[in-house]
Order: sequence, then structure tokens, then C-alpha cells
Amino acid sequence: MTMVQREYKDRLFNFIFGSEENKVWTLSLYNAINGTDYTDPDKVQINTIKEVLYLGMHNDTSFLLTDDMNLYEQQSSYNPNMPLRMMQYAGNLYEKYIKGNGLNKYGNELLQLPVPKLIVFYNGVTEAEDETILRLSDSFPEGAKPDIEVTVRMLNINHGKNQKLLDTCKPLKEYSWLMQEIRNNRKKMEIEDAVDKAMADMPKDFAIKPFLDAHKVEVSGMLLTEYNEAETMELFRNDGKKEGDRKRMIRDAQGMHKEGIGFDVIARVLQISVEEVKNILRYV
Repeated sequence: MTMVQREYKDRLFNFIFGSEENKVWTLSLYNAINGTDYTDPDKVQINTIKEVLYLGMHNDTSFLLTDDMNLYEQQSSYNPNMPLRMMQYAGNLYEKYIKGNGLNKYGNELLQLPVPKLIVFYNGVTEAEDETILRLSDSFPEGAKPDIEVTVRMLNINHGKNQKLLDTCKPLKEYSWLMQEIRNNRKKMEIEDAVDKAMADMPKDFAIKPFLDAHKVEVSGMLLTEYNEAETMELFRNDGKKEGDRKRMIRDAQGMHKEGIGFDVIARVLQISVEEVKNILRYV
């Protein structure tokens, strides 16, 4: 039986690039990545899954344009498992596409499907190249010959990286500036003050500034959640142990819960569903 969750908190990246209101920015980002020059934002069909979460998962931003199904994820922590996660996201999106277009995957006619384009926008503190290709096959035993391969382009959008990409897409460059400014401020003050100062210091000519100012409370909440999540993930990361270590998972969940960290953040850090977090903490 498929587990369904209805708890979802948007991320700032998706708030900027994944909404119906800002499809002109979505199109700008697509053009910058693909070297295209499309001009009609109405051609962008946002299809991000967030109303219903399968297995406790959601994707940041996804949309259809021409023959492409674009899945965009923002990550503040390096995650080599993005090919696996994006394969699962893509499966849900293709199911949605097939149902929405009345297609029959059990018929004898070959279905024509949009081409998956999988991108991770990375802005974490761990050093990374401008572009890194992540492959699902890296998760398989050495020498294996898998019948499935998934590749994900991880683009580093930190200050000083992928300058051409950032210069081509002004909203992305402004988003990168904001996240870097918060990180710089965080070295000298509490996270709430770091977010407020970065928002206040944002240059007036930034294209995204009026939109963010109009949703200041919501945006601040997103940023606080994202940075708390990133810091928590660094605190509880233990690469020397397998993710399947149930005792560690329970211990970490309990520790985060005692620190007042919400169910949704715990679930994202441990890469399990919100329902499973609640089950773990039921008797705590």
C-alpha cells in the first residue's frame, strides 16, 4: 500500500522558480541551463507534486516545456543519492502525466513521453566542482551491469561558481547572493538575525526583491527552516554508519525531537516519512 502524506513545506528555491506567479523566472532558468531563448512563460507547465506525498517524498520544482520534463532540486548538503531520489520523483511525475493525458501504458502502442532533465542546484559548504554528474550506477556493486541508469547534473551555484550560468539567469544569481549573505551573517549572529539582515540588505534593483518583500514572513519562515535543517543535518551526519542502522535512526530522531526540531525536518534529515518519524517518537 502506498503511504500518502499531506504535510508539505515549500522551499525558497521552489517559491521563486516553481510557482505559477513566477513562470517568467522559471523560463529564464531553463534557458540559462539549456542555452535556449524561449520567450513565452505560458508554455511552462508547472507539475510539481506537493499536494500528495508518496512515501513521504516531494520534489522541489518540476515543469513541462516543449518535449522536456524538468526536475529541479536545490540542495544545501551534498547528497550522492539524488539519482535514486529523482528516479522515484520521476516515476510519480510520469504516472501523473500518463493519467492526466489519458494514456494507456498497458496498450500495444508505444507511448511518447517527455524527456527527463534532472538538475540539482547545490549551494552547500562542502567544496564541489561547477558541475558534477551523479549516477545511479555508482550505488551498485563494482562491476555490476545494471539495466537501469539515471544521471543527474549537479550545478554548483555558490558565489564564484558557474558564473556564466548565474549571469545568464538574474533571479538565480540573486537567490545565490541571498543564500551566501545569510551564510556570511550567520558567522556573526543568530540565524533569525542573519536572515533579517540579508533580506534588509538585498539591493533594491534585484528582480526578486519585490516578490520576497511582499511575502516576507513566509520567506523568513522558509529560510529559517532550511538553515535549521542544514545545520541539523551536519550535526547528525555520520557517514561511517549505514543508513539502515535502526538504532542510530531512533537515537537521532529522539535527539532532534528533544531539541525542538519539527517532524518534517527530522524526516528530511533521516530520509524517512513524517509518519515513520511520528511512530518512532510516539512513546518519547
